[in-house]
Amino acid sequence: MEKKMTNRQLAALETKRKLLEAAKKIVCEKGLVNTSIEEITKASGVSNGTFYTYFKRKEDVVFALSREMYQEIYEEAQAHDGPFMERLVFYMMNFSGYIEKSGLKLCQEWVRNTVDPDLVENPVDKNKLRMDLDSMKGMIEKGVERGELNKNTPVDALSHTLVDLVYGEMLCWDMSGGAYSFEERTKEFCSLFLPAIIKPYLSGKEA
Repeated sequence: MEKKMTNRQLAALETKRKLLEAAKKIVCEKGLVNTSIEEITKASGVSNGTFYTYFKRKEDVVFALSREMYQEIYEEAQAHDGPFMERLVFYMMNFSGYIEKSGLKLCQEWVRNTVDPDLVENPVDKNKLRMDLDSMKGMIEKGVERGELNKNTPVDALSHTLVDLVYGEMLCWDMSGGAYSFEERTKEFCSLFLPAIIKPYLSGKEA
């Protein structure tokens, strides 16, 4: 039986939620460098001291938002059922859609912090690439288990290739300053090129 949370625990979750929502809004508008902890706490209606109850520094807020987004993408992908190609397209579109809706400046912070491990303190956040690779690998392994993909499908290589492509699209969108829609570019890729990448590994059941 799941243990019921106390009022104090619920209040703590609500305070953390307010801090995250305020930080996300401000960072999306100004970028992390131009955002102060005082701005975040003022927008949240809490004291500066309360901020440090939940986060050691403002960079940790960005990581918390990243983990939250990853969890939502992962859970939705796990819950989505259908043929392998449909599940794969759903995952990739969900990935690009979440990031674009979160805003360019927040994405730039994620990229900056991901490529510079010295900025990361929490070991969980150092493994963002590994988490995405594991999600993709799990999806492909599920396709093999269901007989949708051939048993000789190169799971590791295919997982890396697909994640590399998604990350590359994200980086290019980031570097363009949001000159086009990341989500639409991913949709175009899934329509024009993804089928050719996956087709050699489809079994008769999925083809």
